[in-house]
This record gives sequence, C-alpha cells and structure tokens, in this order.
Amino acid sequence: MDAVPRLADLLMARRWTLATAESCTGGLIAAACTDVAGSSAWFDRGFVTYSNQAKTDMLGVDAGLIDTHGAVSEAVARAMAEGALQRAGVDVAVAVTGIAGPGGGSPSKPVGTVWLAWAVRGHATSAQCIVFSGERAQVRQQTCEAALNGLIARLGPCP
Repeated sequence: MDAVPRLADLLMARRWTLATAESCTGGLIAAACTDVAGSSAWFDRGFVTYSNQAKTDMLGVDAGLIDTHGAVSEAVARAMAEGALQRAGVDVAVAVTGIAGPGGGSPSKPVGTVWLAWAVRGHATSAQCIVFSGERAQVRQQTCEAALNGLIARLGPCP
C-alpha cells in the first residue's frame, strides 16, 4: 500500500508510535503497516475489536455509548481511537468501525458506511464518516486506505 512508507517516514521523523483499533477491517490496517520491513520502529500494536464486547473489554468503550449510538457511529469510533491511544501508550491511533456488507445495512446506515477516527496525543480527536461503494472486500480495502491517508493528513509534513 503506497501510503504506508510515507506514514512510516512521518512517524519515524517524530519518533512516534502507532496503534490501530479495527472492527470492519479485521486487522487489515495493522497488516498493511507490518508488511513494511522495519515497522517495529513505529508500529506498536493492533486491536481487532470486531464485537461490541471486544470494544468494551479491549478499548474501554462504554457499553452505554454503543447502546445509545450503535457500534457504527462517530461516538464509538472516537472512543475506540482514544482507547487505543491510552491503552497502548502510543502517540497516534486510528480506529474504524463500519458495515462492510453484504448485509447489516439500514436506511440510516447503508452497507459501506464507515466511521473513522484519529487520535493524536495532545490534540483533539477527529472523525469522519465515509460511505464506500463496492463489495465487502472493496469496502474494507477502501477503509484501510482512507485510515492511512487520514493519518498522513493529520501528521502533516515531516518536522
């Protein structure tokens, strides 16, 4: 994935580490990061929190937040990113939660709906909803790319 070497350069220039918190991608973002040789210098860990219980147990996402907003929501994506940042003790974290399909969609949250969130230590967490098109594999791949490109955008140019 083209974004990973650029992300690696930005993180290494800052001596920062990254954690991922993934639901609908099931570890694809972490896998893309660790496909690059030397990623142990900047990639700390990936949380695959596919179930709601895993989001609560591993990331500390409040079960009431999930009940109120649903697992695929801005509030939950933000809580996942912030939980990964805190629990891993890293400098930056990305979280994704969505509906990859083919089932599971609704009129308010159609298949392809994904919430992404980015947490950078010392900064406000940001989030974005994107509705991707395509089959399940395409939605998951597009989510991975958007997550990585979002990290690059939030890190800005090398110091």
